[in-house]
Amino acid sequence: MPQPNGFEYTASDDGTVRITHAGRTAGTLRGARAEKFLAEVTTGNPQLVMARWTGNYKHGNERTARNHPRNRR
Repeated sequence: MPQPNGFEYTASDDGTVRITHAGRTAGTLRGARAEKFLAEVTTGNPQLVMARWTGNYKHGNERTARNHPRNRR
């Protein structure tokens, strides 16, 4: 599975963190969640952390879903 890329984040003075993906807003965090995110993003792989926090990552079931009878053409 390819690594996520294209994520960026900006932290403002009021404690709000805005996560973008390919220039579009993927999530906004405030308060304790923003603090927890900032602590985690500095210690791990930033792209993976942002993908996980926004929910924009593969779940590992794509092949299973593709083979489901409802999705066959």
